[in-house]
Amino acid sequence: MKNSIRMVAAGIAAFAFIAQAGIANAAEIKVLAALGVKDVVDDLGPKFERASGHKLAIKFGTLGGVVKMVKGGESADVVLIPRQGIAELVKDGKATAGNVTDLARSSVVVVVRKGAPKPDISSPDALKRALLAAKSITYGNPADGGASAIHFAKVLDRLGIAKEMKAKTIYAKAGRDTGDMVAGGKAELGVNQLQVLMPVSGIDVAGPLPGDLQATTVFSSAIMSGAKSAAASKALVSFLRTPEAAKVIKAKGMEPG
Repeated sequence: MKNSIRMVAAGIAAFAFIAQAGIANAAEIKVLAALGVKDVVDDLGPKFERASGHKLAIKFGTLGGVVKMVKGGESADVVLIPRQGIAELVKDGKATAGNVTDLARSSVVVVVRKGAPKPDISSPDALKRALLAAKSITYGNPADGGASAIHFAKVLDRLGIAKEMKAKTIYAKAGRDTGDMVAGGKAELGVNQLQVLMPVSGIDVAGPLPGDLQATTVFSSAIMSGAKSAAASKALVSFLRTPEAAKVIKAKGMEPG
């Protein structure tokens, strides 16, 4: 009961802060965000704009793509990407640790075409057998900088089957392409973060990567050192921490915080 009261109070305080920020001066907030949070941002962005009066200008990319944009001189007020990318930006002086906030967590899953038999992937050995038995697999190209793609390439190395899987791997484009390829019968197994695959019809989740092969990706926000409107940027981050935002984050297949 006390926790519920605290959550409600926090939500009211956050909305009050947002409203106050909006009353001051409406601003355009430039956001660079990872594709892994696209569905969350697409849902919450318009709600924030209505609540605050601010406008969002959003560009999406892979983890590596967003970091490359910032390092290349592209301006942004707020960056929403996996925490390892934020840490790199802090190290480079593009943001400060005090302006970093964790927002959501996600896990990596394996999917099959809807109605197809689900392989046993309950242990590292079982996953290895399932991958070797599959005629084809698809996941993002690690060279594109996607967090799950980079991690899964390391998983194949750990399992000792990277060479064997190379011939049967079809790299997917960023975003939902992994799910679309499996749904369309172009690949037998697909690997990506759950929230990216959830909106794709025509696939079933076989399960998460097992044991310590799993990678929990923490998506964080950073208010950039060169943010044009610090107050508006803080209002956005506060909104993304409200109970309303938490419900959306959970509904999209991620865990808040």
